[in-house]
Amino acid sequence: MIKPILILLSAVLFFSCSPKNEKASGTESTLHVQINPEITFQTIHNFGASDAWSCQYVGNWPDEQKNKVADLLFSLDTKPDGSPNGIGLSCWRFNIGGGSADQEGETNINDTWRRSECFLQKDGSYNWGKQSGQRWFLQAAKERGTQSFIGFVNSPPIWLTKNGRANSDGGNSVNLPKENIPKFSRFLIDVTQNIQQNEGILFDYLSPVNEPQWDWKDGQEGSPWTNSEIAELCRILGNDLKTAGLSTKIEIAEAGQLNHLYDRGNDAQRGFQIKDFFSPESENYIGNVPNMAHKIAGHSYFTTTNDNVLGEVRSKLKAEIDLIDPTLEFGMSEFCVLGDNDGFKGNKRDLGMETALFVTNVIHSDLTIANASAWQWWIAVSPYDFKDGLVYIDKSETGGTIYESKLLWGLGNYSRFVRPGAKRISVETETSQELKISAYKNTNRELVIVCINRSRQEQNIFLNLAEIAKRFETSEKNDLTRLENVNLKNTIGLPEQSITTFVIQN
Repeated sequence: MIKPILILLSAVLFFSCSPKNEKASGTESTLHVQINPEITFQTIHNFGASDAWSCQYVGNWPDEQKNKVADLLFSLDTKPDGSPNGIGLSCWRFNIGGGSADQEGETNINDTWRRSECFLQKDGSYNWGKQSGQRWFLQAAKERGTQSFIGFVNSPPIWLTKNGRANSDGGNSVNLPKENIPKFSRFLIDVTQNIQQNEGILFDYLSPVNEPQWDWKDGQEGSPWTNSEIAELCRILGNDLKTAGLSTKIEIAEAGQLNHLYDRGNDAQRGFQIKDFFSPESENYIGNVPNMAHKIAGHSYFTTTNDNVLGEVRSKLKAEIDLIDPTLEFGMSEFCVLGDNDGFKGNKRDLGMETALFVTNVIHSDLTIANASAWQWWIAVSPYDFKDGLVYIDKSETGGTIYESKLLWGLGNYSRFVRPGAKRISVETETSQELKISAYKNTNRELVIVCINRSRQEQNIFLNLAEIAKRFETSEKNDLTRLENVNLKNTIGLPEQSITTFVIQN
């Protein structure tokens, strides 16, 4: 375990405070925060979520209902009071299905909502009418201003796999015969080109493997991959992308836990992925492959127990990147609440602030300690009694009730205001488990400050900025609501259990 990092991270000590939201500066109970826009860190490319699995149904719901869901996720419009109409996700992840929904016989996936269609058919032809609901959401995101798109794969098409299923029989090897790796690559090229031709959307990235450390024997589509198998696929796919004249880049490795990027995890053949893929001395080096993104992607699952674990894992991740290649980017590409986090568990749906505060604390740590350049939630739309969705719905293929969550709006404190190309900037203050602060400078020089107050008391901060700022709040009372402008030269009170964003326009 390491001590909390003090330099340029964000946070504040716990203090008692006045019930007022704005008052004269310099009071004894106020924590002073120093923000320096001239000291910058990583570029933030996007905040996003995936269409798996519900969008295959919701995309075919009645127009009014599916447009409501799309507005909540992607809209950049504002309500009459200036509050956001949606959270403005700047990235959308499209699940390129493996075909378990098309399969005859046993799928090992009991929940039909976790099965996916596949464009590739048994006879080798394509049915481009498949995944129609997901294709609708691609267009809905594009029309509302989403700028980045990722095509990701859980399993190769069932017609190509070893066992004729979209999940494996166990072991650590890919559920794909070696001779079918080029066919899998060709499939990904064909899908990318068809989406570009018919939807007017070119995937910025293809993510061909997902959580290769797990065995994926049942429950949902998936396959294990060794690092050498991933490297072989990337070499073939990279050359195929180049030959096809596509600018789409390959993103790997969607590690099941962040520590698999820098240690052996449960299998050395599937661990040490930063070193294995991006150290020129490695036999699995792919940094020179055409169309290879100079980034490593991982999932924050099971590394979020508390602030000590958050800090330790992300510090080691950052240190490994600095050691192997300081120019390598890290993207956090999937997260929802799994496991037991000091008593806070993933089971049972929570539309309230507890989950919103827990997750935004993870976002803060991924951005400020691991220097994540992108942050992407798992399933955007959930029918489950689990902490895995931004928007919740009735489990119906034809339409139903839509439930907004505080988590949706909590993520919006980042996604709506920290726009693609923003730079994280310096925040100096003292560490605290109760209050976290980070700041960003958009490409138009707009300054964005995000404050998370997890305590059950109001807390005061003094930013010492002679600026008038817009204020947006997510709390039990507010859903990313636009409140009165504040003068940041004064002390500001942050309500209990709230996420507050200040926007300064220059």
